[in-house]
Amino acid sequence: MTADEEELDLKSALEKNAPYPMEAFAFVREGLDHTVRGLHGELPEGPLDEEDVHDRHVDGGQLSLGLLHFAIRKYGLMAETVLSHWNITRTDDFGRIVFAMIEQGLMSKTDEDDLEDFFGVRPFSTAFAPGTVKEALIEIRREERSADRAGG
Repeated sequence: MTADEEELDLKSALEKNAPYPMEAFAFVREGLDHTVRGLHGELPEGPLDEEDVHDRHVDGGQLSLGLLHFAIRKYGLMAETVLSHWNITRTDDFGRIVFAMIEQGLMSKTDEDDLEDFFGVRPFSTAFAPGTVKEALIEIRREERSADRAGG
């Protein structure tokens, strides 16, 4: 699928599953990659076989937590505001976006995956509490410094 075709599919999903803007779909797509790398490491070289894909699967709860972490990493103290601007106010919204993308063939799921897996994973009020976000940002900076030292 070309980038233009994928964008058209996303727009189609958006039209059918409002009130989420295109940026919300793109964020979830990027956040999925972030979550998979965080849980399973970098992608191996070459094409993935069915077992590799299954081994790299994340469930709704894992993805919800990964998306919350990705939001903090990407937007810092503004994470909750950005998500709210996109009408994402609960982890349930992540699930609705994911399942809209599954419906469009842009993501896949296992037989065990269900929309309800995303419901009530973590309240945004605790995920984005100022102290929680500051602690997460400090940890992210530590990881970045450690990676810089290891790579440099």
